[in-house]
Amino acid sequence: TKHGFLVKEGDALERLASVNKVTYDKTGTLTYGKPNVINVKSFSDKYSYVDIYSITASAEKYSEHPLGKAIINSYSKEIKKPLLEVKQFDILPGRGVKAVVSGVSVLAGNTKMLEENNIIIDKNIIDEAQKFLSKGSTVIYTSIDGTLAGILVLSDTIRNESAEMITKLKGIDVEPVLLTGDNEKAANSIAEELNINKVHANCLPEDKLKWIDYYKSNKDFVCMIGDGINDAPALKKADVGIAMGGIGSDIAVDAADIALVNDEVKELPHLIALAKRMMVTIKLNLTFSMTLNFIAIILAMTGILNPVVGALVHNAGSVLVIINSALLLKWKNSKFS
Repeated sequence: TKHGFLVKEGDALERLASVNKVTYDKTGTLTYGKPNVINVKSFSDKYSYVDIYSITASAEKYSEHPLGKAIINSYSKEIKKPLLEVKQFDILPGRGVKAVVSGVSVLAGNTKMLEENNIIIDKNIIDEAQKFLSKGSTVIYTSIDGTLAGILVLSDTIRNESAEMITKLKGIDVEPVLLTGDNEKAANSIAEELNINKVHANCLPEDKLKWIDYYKSNKDFVCMIGDGINDAPALKKADVGIAMGGIGSDIAVDAADIALVNDEVKELPHLIALAKRMMVTIKLNLTFSMTLNFIAIILAMTGILNPVVGALVHNAGSVLVIINSALLLKWKNSKFS
């Protein structure tokens, strides 16, 4: 708790001690989860870029996803106009949102969502979006009444502590894996910067479940770290789920075993190393206690140990076990110093 972790159950720490793979969502976990809209483009004669911005932000009005919140925040700062009336709002996990905004049907999300709704993407729009995707930005496509009308481009910032955290995890033999809904270029760009070797891009919620299942079937112990509604199934499926407590959705926090109160991932290596050390301490305490009690029983049977001395020995053993456990409060991994 001093390091900003809230652990719901004691056995979560026991499971964490066995973890050898940590899978990450990108947005809000390795990045700050506060991307800004850096560009808005309209491909419709009927709607200006301000209209596209306003309609998309309004469609995201009830969204719990960091990208949805980012669009609304950027719109409020830049356009400074009230959001439009929204009806029939629906979240499409891993794809985007669907809503009726001021009487028009709106879809705002990724290309999978467009394909599933038979919305055609013109080549010039693909080329335009590709320019931003190649730089690691995220593109939100906005369809109005069944026609792709524009795009919003968002850019996020990698957390200052992410690179050091990944390096420390590797130092304690824990392999990082990136599971993200972003396209391959954006995912690889982040992974290269953070020195993550295993990357799985274009992941829907069910894809994240499949990858966690795959690693667990290979006898790996998997910890999942995420923040959004989309991550909740994966957090539940993993051996240990850790949710970002500040920016994370209530569903993600509820599904996780451990919550990061202040959203600082830099303490994650310490938590895993501490869990491993905790298990060593538990085994030492059990071995010491059982050995001491076994010797005391033998001595008592032979008459060497009387009841008073036996009680003192038993309590002395308990005190030593407590002192040994208390040393964990100040314990630090030598590899991190």
